[in-house]
This record gives sequence, structure tokens and C-alpha cells, in this order.
Amino acid sequence: MSTPQTERLEEIVEPTCEAAGFELVRLRVTGSKDKTLEIMAERPDGTMTAEDCAQLSRALSPVLDETDPIEGNYTLVVSSPGIDRPLTRLKDYERWEGFAAKIELTQAVENQKRFKGTLAGVEDGDVLFDIEGEEETAVIPYGLIASGKLVLTDELVTESLRRAKAAGRAPEGAPANDDA
Repeated sequence: MSTPQTERLEEIVEPTCEAAGFELVRLRVTGSKDKTLEIMAERPDGTMTAEDCAQLSRALSPVLDETDPIEGNYTLVVSSPGIDRPLTRLKDYERWEGFAAKIELTQAVENQKRFKGTLAGVEDGDVLFDIEGEEETAVIPYGLIASGKLVLTDELVTESLRRAKAAGRAPEGAPANDDA
């Protein structure tokens, strides 16, 4: 959920992310006394290594120090979306078509707000979703989605490794051969 503070932070952070070659996936401030500014980002190809996180952190720190957008002390944490990533942009629902996900809506539909199923693409700004136990593909207006997240499956792990390898950015410790 967007607040004036997160909107202001996005205005500061997003241009720096883009200039460094990254896309902002999610930004949040957590904690009340010991605050943490969490920046989740990735490269346009969907990859993000530990070195990328460090590089983006180094790019963001001076900008955040200069603008001082958070009152008091806080910790900056830059991370990748991970394999079972949150789905925060419409293009995430399209990019991960065919994979298992959980979606929570802002309001109940047929007395239910949470759904599990398979992403079936995007059409006219709506998310297509094959809900477990349902025959027909649901058409969910993107604006009704409060949150979405990929479900960790063997297929998702395999595809994530394949995409990272194709981008020449396999995660540290990942197998270097095609048997992964």
C-alpha cells in the first residue's frame, strides 16, 4: 500500500535505480524505532546478484544521505526479489505466465480474497489466473490485486536458473551445467 512517504521515496530511489541499470520492484519502510528502508530491485532481464545489490546500495547511499527522506536513523537493505518473488508490477504477471502464484485481492470476490493457482498472462490490463479447482480462467482487474507472490516450485527454481544462465548471471553456487 502506497503512502506519501513511500511515494516520496520512490521519486528519489527510482531514477537512481534506473541510472544504475536496475528496475525498482518494491520499496518499503519497516519498523518504528529501528527503521529499515528495504529496496528490492532487479536488472531488466530479471536477474540480481549479490554484487548487483552492493552496487545499487553504493549508488543509493549518497542520494539518500543528500535528500534525507526518512526522519531519524535507518538501515538501507537492498535485495533481489528472490525466486519466490513478489509480483508488484503488471509485467511481473506477464513475465511469469505458467507459474504457480498466490494472489490476494483488495476486496472479496465470491466471499474470498485469497487465491492460489497458475498465472495465465495479461490481457487489456487484467491478470488472467487459473484458480485451483476452477474450470475457467479468472480475469482479475490489476487494480483489485493487493498482493501477489510466486509459489516456490521445482519448475520455478529450474526456470529461474535457466533465465539467470541465459543472461550470463547465474547465482553464486548455481550449477554451471545444463543438468540444473
